[in-house]
Amino acid sequence: MLALGVSPAWAGEWAHWRGPERNDLSPEPSGWSEADAANWLAAEPAWRIEVGAGASAPIVAGGKLYAIGWADDRDTVRCLDAATGASIWEQGYAAPEYGRQSTGDKGFYRGATATPEFDAESGLLFTLSCDGALNAWDTRGGGGNVWALNLHERFGIPRRPQITKRKNTLRDYGYTTAPLVWGDWIVVEAGDPERGCLMAFDKRKGGDPVWTSENRDPAGHSGGLAPMTVEGVPCVAVATSWNALVVRLDGANAGKTVAEFEWKTDFSNTVAGVTVSGSDLLIASRYNQMAMARVAVSLKGGAREVWRNRYPTGVCAPLVHEGRIYFANKGVHCVDFASGDLVWEGGKIGDAGSCLMTSDSRLIVWGNAGDLSLVEGAGRSPDRCHVLAERIGVFKDMAWPHVVLADGRIYCKSLKGDLACFAIGSR
Repeated sequence: MLALGVSPAWAGEWAHWRGPERNDLSPEPSGWSEADAANWLAAEPAWRIEVGAGASAPIVAGGKLYAIGWADDRDTVRCLDAATGASIWEQGYAAPEYGRQSTGDKGFYRGATATPEFDAESGLLFTLSCDGALNAWDTRGGGGNVWALNLHERFGIPRRPQITKRKNTLRDYGYTTAPLVWGDWIVVEAGDPERGCLMAFDKRKGGDPVWTSENRDPAGHSGGLAPMTVEGVPCVAVATSWNALVVRLDGANAGKTVAEFEWKTDFSNTVAGVTVSGSDLLIASRYNQMAMARVAVSLKGGAREVWRNRYPTGVCAPLVHEGRIYFANKGVHCVDFASGDLVWEGGKIGDAGSCLMTSDSRLIVWGNAGDLSLVEGAGRSPDRCHVLAERIGVFKDMAWPHVVLADGRIYCKSLKGDLACFAIGSR
């Protein structure tokens, strides 16, 4: 069952793609005031470490940080003490730098891209490599491998096809979408044209799929699966290469299509994925779309466009907070959720960027080649983008991985694999 509020058990954790409820809303305060923001940003990180290449973001659960990265023809999964960065365990396997079907843009990405998924009930950590290696790791047993399968080897999934008519836009970046634990299942966006775009496996055993989706779209290049509830029915949403897709998760109906909203982009790039707000979706892309759309979803009516604007995001998943949409791409943007109209924009974020909203209505923004910004939300600054403080050049490499806030600490990672921890507020 999808929780409607943040459980106290999640306080201090960031165990999934985009946080406790996979929506970039943190239950934690920012830990700063306007007077002292610049001071703590000027301080050195509490610790730094190198964890291997890839746009995969770290996650934090039970005082431990988990990260996956590529180096020397191996993917390495690391468990670190979240407070100190000290290594607790490492596991790894032979892996290519790029997926076996990869084509195009190799200077802009490499290594592990999908963010790991943690399951508190079983203690299992799930990772998905760019080459389709899906692994379950026992975090209570030194990270031992519980089961493994490779989507390409098991199902023979082909390269993504050409999506639009524009020439020279065929791209395949391998597997990028963070998996989702739902009950006894681990759900992945496999993109199998014969069996289904989504597949669910027994989280404890792996093996054959428990179910596959009716939809058979090629997998998209997006950040993660997004759980949602439609008229009381648990569902999951994802950006495939062809659609914003909503699929049921309830019992015998699991895998049945609720809605498909066509959304095709050059390069199959809807990197920001989909954002859920109630029974509505936000989907946005640059390239040929250059738009953001709000889509209402119902069990009988499927998908209905509510509005479409000209304020797209490229990489940063939009978040929804108190009637406003925020994203950090080509600047920091605030958009009205009801109308789609721009409220304000500003800041110095370029293509690379991610953001989250703290419980005291402030944005933590990570972008460019390693710049960390603190920005007031519209509740505190309704008429302009008010950047409280900036720290330029935390790293010198693209900030593709998503920023994380857990237990009073901000974690920033670069594509190269540099990872830094900033302690904020009182400990």
